[in-house]
Parts: sequence; C-alpha cells; structure tokens
Amino acid sequence: MPTAILSVHDKTGIIEFAKSLADLGWTLLASGGTAKLLRDNNINVTEVADYTKSPEILGGRVKTLHPAIHGGLLARPTDADHQQLLDLGWDYIDLVAVNLYPFEQTIAKPNVTYANAIENIDIGGVTLIRAAAKNHERVTLVCDPADYTHVLEVLRKGDVPSPMRKHLAIKGFASTAHYDTAIHAYLKQAKS
Repeated sequence: MPTAILSVHDKTGIIEFAKSLADLGWTLLASGGTAKLLRDNNINVTEVADYTKSPEILGGRVKTLHPAIHGGLLARPTDADHQQLLDLGWDYIDLVAVNLYPFEQTIAKPNVTYANAIENIDIGGVTLIRAAAKNHERVTLVCDPADYTHVLEVLRKGDVPSPMRKHLAIKGFASTAHYDTAIHAYLKQAKS
C-alpha cells in the first residue's frame, strides 16, 4: 500500500485530495494542523508524531524533521534500502503534498516585525520538497494545490510516470529557489 505525507499551510483542496488518495488505498501521514483537518473531515490519517514516535517540539517548529520521514522519502528502490527501513519499523513514503509558510505574504504586511518574519521561514516544508524532488525517480512531489487534480487523474490510471515526477520535482526546486531568494532579499535589507 503506497504512503503519502501531507503537510500544507495552504489547505486549499487538501481535503478532496486526501480523500481521493484514501479511496485509492493510500496510507496517509500528516503533520499537526493538516492531520487535524483531515480527522475533522472523517479521513483516516496517522499523525507524523505517532508515526515517528517523536512528538512535535519547540511549539511546532520541528514536526517532520525525522529519519522515519526523510529515510522514507530518500530511500532508493533497492532491496537493501527498503529492508533497512523495514528493520527500523518504517517504510517508503511515495508521495509528498506540501506547501510552505507564507513568508512573502507575511513580509508584505504593514508593520511586520522582524521576529514575525523570521518565524514564517519554513524549514520542514522546504526539506520535504527537496527530499521528494531529489528522489523523484520514486517519489511524487505535489507542492502546488493546482496540481492535485492532475496527479489524481494519473494515479487513478496507475503510477505517476517518471517524466511527470521529474516535472513536479523541477517545480519543487523552483519553488524553494524562489522562497530562498525572497528570504535572502528580506534579510539583506531588514533591521533585526
């Protein structure tokens, strides 16, 4: 049974996407707020903290940064990698749906404080994007809610083909490059 991890700040379309994945037989993992939203909509989901056996810490700053998650994403499709995951009580993670804290929207607000801007720099989400995109030969990355419908259409017919996974990986790296550029520009001119 394939596994997806869902960790989204922008919840647009995530309920329908998650329900459709569940209907297709996927196991769903999700971080705090996303997991709560899915449970509230009667979608079977395992919270990341329950899967990793490690609670969210530092007021939610650390949720998905765990070897169970990133091992599941970065493992190659080899017997050795898969067996190592299984020996640790984990498995492959095959799809990531993630989007980032709204850094640019935050800094565009009048009178935004430096501390608030810094708090809206996403770490775990960027790491999920990069891990999934790096391993796009096996993992499907969905970092734009506009792609949910198309990805589901393809999954209903079978697996996501390699060229599409590569396209989604490129989109992921473009999104993190843009995100980092915005942070860089802000920090260069901001007074802490």
